[in-house]
Amino acid sequence: MPGRFTSRPPLCCASLMISLLSVTGVAAAQASGVAPAYNEVVIKNAVVMTVTHGTIKNASVYIKDGKIAALGENVNAPATAKVIDAGGKYLTPGIIDSHSHLALDDDVNEATSPITPQMMMIDAFDYQDKAIYRALAGGVTTSLLLHGSANMIGGQSVVIKHKYGLNRDAMLFPGAPRSIKFASGENPKRVYGTRDQLPSTRMGNFAVQREALVQAQDYMHEWDDYNSKLKRGDKDAKAPKHDLKMEALADILRGKLLVHIHCYRADEFLTEIAMAKEFGYKIRAFHHALEAYKVPETIAAENIGIATFADWWGYKNEAWDAIPWNAVMSMRKGVRVAIKSDSDDFARRLNQEAGKTMHYGGATEDEALKMITLNAAWIIGVDDRVGSIDVGKDADLVIWDGYPLCSYGVPSKVLIDGDVYFDRSLPHYGMPHYTEGQ
Repeated sequence: MPGRFTSRPPLCCASLMISLLSVTGVAAAQASGVAPAYNEVVIKNAVVMTVTHGTIKNASVYIKDGKIAALGENVNAPATAKVIDAGGKYLTPGIIDSHSHLALDDDVNEATSPITPQMMMIDAFDYQDKAIYRALAGGVTTSLLLHGSANMIGGQSVVIKHKYGLNRDAMLFPGAPRSIKFASGENPKRVYGTRDQLPSTRMGNFAVQREALVQAQDYMHEWDDYNSKLKRGDKDAKAPKHDLKMEALADILRGKLLVHIHCYRADEFLTEIAMAKEFGYKIRAFHHALEAYKVPETIAAENIGIATFADWWGYKNEAWDAIPWNAVMSMRKGVRVAIKSDSDDFARRLNQEAGKTMHYGGATEDEALKMITLNAAWIIGVDDRVGSIDVGKDADLVIWDGYPLCSYGVPSKVLIDGDVYFDRSLPHYGMPHYTEGQ
């Protein structure tokens, strides 16, 4: 089990000399006024699947300071750069899971009220959860960790990079936008209906959601009125009471939170879209979205993505009309589609799930790969940083043994920000950054 072993051997004289030389080199660079690159790596002899501009055979990728600095058939890199010979294997961007609950244990749902936007999933995040490692070993480098689906408006998400072995804060995705989880349909009905509590129907679901948003509007008006009085010099103006729940709801209306909605049925997509227009916020993505193929033009027109399954079907009433062609049919109508896990187990095999879209519906290689990389990154709001192999993006990369989009594809090495966090050839579970006691 992890924790019993260390992947860092004790320093011998040779390694100590290398360390001293490295320190000397850094000191020299600082004296010259040139900032040293903390990790210069060249991955050579790879079949590079870029996602954005096709596949380049016999290519190299040069990484500097955790970023992709150059790529192509002819790449100039300093002789001091560490070389990783891919040996003709496939190189892809790191897989991105746009819907995950790993490392949240039993704290995923605050099922004591149907409206809990002030909950923070970072407060439930167990950075030592081995599911993070297992997903990493499956090529996943970034995940969106969402509140569960017990509530109409749940808590605020956390975005992580799978830097297993580091401390909690080092695993947080820097600068990722804030987001929040809504849920409609069977789940809130079941949770509260079994308690003879509102909401117990779909009517009740949306009534509760609408009431909360109206309360948020009133809260914003109270603060706007107070601030206007201050500007007019009213010394008797009294500040409204701060309310964390109302502040979070107000941030939805202000457009400060990306809205992710657990939603299955076509009629509920239409209701959620109408409510978003009524209150003036944007929906980022429908999650699960098994009936998206019924109204894809409407979803696409609102620039709403979907994070869906490849072929899950029939596991609840809302899933009876699910079809394995949903992802490709929706994509062909202009919807930005991601394939997600919603499962610690499926997270390890998202490459295979994406490959299913090539079988069901005839997605191209680039389209299938995009569903677990760039499209997923867009849904999370980090597509400017990850999701494709492009100059300037984070060096989150996977070298594969076998073709990536099938069951024969197994990650050989996984890099995050240019550092290797999983190497299948190493002992002790292939974790260069995991040491005893962590």
